[in-house]
Amino acid sequence: MPATPTGLHYDITDLHAPWETDRAPIVMHHGIGTDAAIWSGWLPVLAPHHRVLRFDARGFGRSRAAWRDGTTIDELVDDLTLVAASAEAPKVHLIGESLGGTVALAAALKYPDRIASVTVSNATHRGTGVGRVRGWREEITRGGIGPWAADMMVARFTDDAPISGAQRAWFAQTQAACDPAPVIQLGELLAGLDLSDAVRGLAMPLLILSPDGSPFISAAMAAELKGLVPGAELMVFAGTRHGLPFSHARICAETTLHFLHRCFG
Repeated sequence: MPATPTGLHYDITDLHAPWETDRAPIVMHHGIGTDAAIWSGWLPVLAPHHRVLRFDARGFGRSRAAWRDGTTIDELVDDLTLVAASAEAPKVHLIGESLGGTVALAAALKYPDRIASVTVSNATHRGTGVGRVRGWREEITRGGIGPWAADMMVARFTDDAPISGAQRAWFAQTQAACDPAPVIQLGELLAGLDLSDAVRGLAMPLLILSPDGSPFISAAMAAELKGLVPGAELMVFAGTRHGLPFSHARICAETTLHFLHRCFG
């Protein structure tokens, strides 16, 4: 598994047949409390058509040692573009969930010539409207990462979410093993961001995938983003919470693939 010079570990999955169209690669950015494996359920849908790069964001998974206190949004954007450069392609499609979606938006705004499209899931352009994250520091300082992780499982998945016991256990264990510093600091970073004015100038196709029951980023906020970006598309998934891209991986991936092929062939 390769790594960038800054210690970000990533995977490249390429299952497309030689007679398939040589389409732009996809780069996937996860959010707080998980790692690149969150996208595993997307690969059977996307990888036969696009090369897919997934990476563990700084502070998480195999990139845990890459964390630096005081990390900024510009540094997260640089992380994403450094991984994207590994694709050695003129342009890439970005897919991001939660904070990863916000970083994808910021990257597309900073480097519009390098980004073909953006897909975001349970993500926001306006962290000032995100619920609960401002209390994470006190919550984790008081009780530790374990209770926070348990509460996050409720925030991510309904009791009848279409995931197996093994999937639920993996997610719970991954969150509970997180270093508290990235969780707290990235939550506060997100809460202080506001890209509302900037996203009006987003120059490439945007697909917004939204749960209808996230306690962090509401469907109303997703609709607000759609209203700010000309031509943006929005799909809201009923009965879902903040774990949408994991619990409903296949339908999210199929929706995204149809969007990409409709826009780019």
